[in-house]
Amino acid sequence: MSTRQKTHRTGMRTRPGMVAGEKAKNFKGTIRKLIRYMRPYLFGIVLILIFAALSTAFSILGPRILGMATTTLAQGIAAKYTGTGGIDFVRIRNILLLLLGLYIATGLFSYVQGWIMAGITQKVTYHLRKEISEKINRLPLRYFDSQTHGEVLSRITNDVDTVSQSLNQSINQVFHSLIMIIGVLYMMISISWLMTLMALTVIPLSGICAAWVVTHSQKYFRAQQEILGSVNGHIEEMYGGHIVMKAFNGEERSIREFSRLNEDLYTSAWKAMFMSGIMQPITGFIGNIGYVGCCVLGGYLSVRHGLAIGDIQAFISYVRSFNQPITQTAQIMNILQSTAAAAERVFEFLEEEEEIPDPANPITFRDENGNLKLKGNVTFEDVVFGYDPEKIIIHDFSAYFARGSQIAIVGPTGAGKTTIVKLLMRFYELNSGHIYVDGKKTTDMTRRELRSIFGMVLQDAWLRSGTIMENIRYGKPDATDEEVIRAAENAYVDHFIRTLENGYETVINEESTNISQGQKQLLTIARAFLSDPKILILDEATSSVDTRTEILIQKGMENLMKGRTSFVIAHRLSTIRNADMIIVMDHGDIVEIGSHDELLARNGFYAKLYRSQFEEAGA
Repeated sequence: MSTRQKTHRTGMRTRPGMVAGEKAKNFKGTIRKLIRYMRPYLFGIVLILIFAALSTAFSILGPRILGMATTTLAQGIAAKYTGTGGIDFVRIRNILLLLLGLYIATGLFSYVQGWIMAGITQKVTYHLRKEISEKINRLPLRYFDSQTHGEVLSRITNDVDTVSQSLNQSINQVFHSLIMIIGVLYMMISISWLMTLMALTVIPLSGICAAWVVTHSQKYFRAQQEILGSVNGHIEEMYGGHIVMKAFNGEERSIREFSRLNEDLYTSAWKAMFMSGIMQPITGFIGNIGYVGCCVLGGYLSVRHGLAIGDIQAFISYVRSFNQPITQTAQIMNILQSTAAAAERVFEFLEEEEEIPDPANPITFRDENGNLKLKGNVTFEDVVFGYDPEKIIIHDFSAYFARGSQIAIVGPTGAGKTTIVKLLMRFYELNSGHIYVDGKKTTDMTRRELRSIFGMVLQDAWLRSGTIMENIRYGKPDATDEEVIRAAENAYVDHFIRTLENGYETVINEESTNISQGQKQLLTIARAFLSDPKILILDEATSSVDTRTEILIQKGMENLMKGRTSFVIAHRLSTIRNADMIIVMDHGDIVEIGSHDELLARNGFYAKLYRSQFEEAGA
């Protein structure tokens, strides 16, 4: 076993924070990205367009046909009054039956169109969530150091839901409104170009008002989505640490922070909704001005030029129909603002820098039958690392650890102990240098392959919702019940499990509050036993248990570490006296290396730590 070390200026670990300020919004670019997501469903969109065209065309014909019935009725009344004829009820009946058939067909086409659109939007939503889920697994841990869990969850839930709902509403309305505008305009011109000109005079004014509202509402929709993420982050954080928050009387501070965020959300959401809400009244008011003008002009043309009463009725109905899609288009622009604000946050997440890809031709420790062939030699070669590139915390660290060695890493809080094992499992990328397992670079194998040879027991015991059997089996999903029970026995947790009412089928709740912290730690150790790792990492594994439990764990660990290379991060120095090598760290530097007796004999940094702990224990 050989080691060497170099002394450099030390640095403290810092985590990058979130950059203040908003990024420039790229509305057009975001919409183009959404369109690319919908390209696989082009056939369905074409069908939607066809059904929308048929549905809208039939609804457009309705007023004109109804006008024919009105004209026939008016002519019949006039003929009856003059004694030259009567009302043709058969013709009126046929016209109304035709109108009824058109409206039924319109309803059917609208139903089919909505059914297809709902399917497309849900598929887009499904793929967005799927990509986000896969993206999470490809993101480096460095990203999550700078983001709250609530912020990430908000993008997966709130933002994707907003995109889904907005797309479902807006695409249907866009097709319907465009076809309605074109069709209604044609029917209006066919009745009277003068009245059409009167109706069109108010459109530029409506467009100007709509554009003004859209421009000013855009920033509020963006702010609303971002603040919503902050609110979710605060709620998740306070709920996750609810007991600690109450223990330190943090209720008022939590409420003040939530109130501040809630006030910001209220302000931005109120402004966004207000700007969105005033568009329809403005465009409706302007449209009514044109509507009154058409009524006056229609009366004049009827008296002076003999325009049919049914045509005037149809035209007035078309004016109403013409203003409606214009108003809908203005509303769609507001919806698209919300869509773009949410989609941009989703795409920002999907475009975050990922982990370095696994090699195209990775090496493996497994033979043709899938059996693991590994000795467990580990080498650090000129390793340099810092969470912040400008603040290096591990300086040119080199060491060789032979198979079966027990390596203890000790030092004050923040000295860099946990960082070493995070680098070993490649949770973070090195600034420079290499790490080898059995002479093979860890960067030459897949992360899955690398991590499969490790067993890790963390200081913060993590269990998932499910039975005790399922939690232990998490380390080896195909393990039999007998293997799970044997692992629990080795971890000295079997006796405790059998005292529970349901034994191994006892369900652990979401927060794992129905068992103690020490019991949780024992279960995670049993999980490590079951995975049968070749290299073992124990990160303060006994820091949360009592003395009696610690003794049981130590006995189990001695059996587990036999024949395995073991890295033990320890705060209690009494637990690592028998380690083959003790690495003493301080401020990211390796300050001492040796066995327990050798380090005590040097009377250096380790000896001071050791004595201080026993003095504290004695006091």
